[in-house]
Amino acid sequence: QVQLVESGGGLVQAGGSLRLSCAASGRTFSSGAMGWFRQAPGKEREFVASFSWNSWRSGLTTYADSVKGRFTISRDNAKNTVYLQMDSLKPDDTAVYYCASRPRYCSGDGCSAALYDYWGQGTQVTVSS
Repeated sequence: QVQLVESGGGLVQAGGSLRLSCAASGRTFSSGAMGWFRQAPGKEREFVASFSWNSWRSGLTTYADSVKGRFTISRDNAKNTVYLQMDSLKPDDTAVYYCASRPRYCSGDGCSAALYDYWGQGTQVTVSS
């Protein structure tokens, strides 16, 4: 079993920055993926970014088109924590952000939400105009 705890959400003005953290505890995996998804009121949950790893390939980062060039995902292997650095934030980025993980690599364009096994409780990000 894996537990995920997100932190770092809050209120920020448009153009500002936030960094989200997702700390994983419990089982660890030599290969896997951790991703960020978000859900705005009245909208479906959407993919934001993911970081995939295994023992023979360097980490693979994948981003939604809407956040490319503004968001950066990274992973601290020693801390089993994934980060989402969000810069140049826009009001459209307002949502609850969820961290997710799975014990299998995600290639190509990443994995959909249905393919993740574990989820955090979410952290609110609000961007004011």
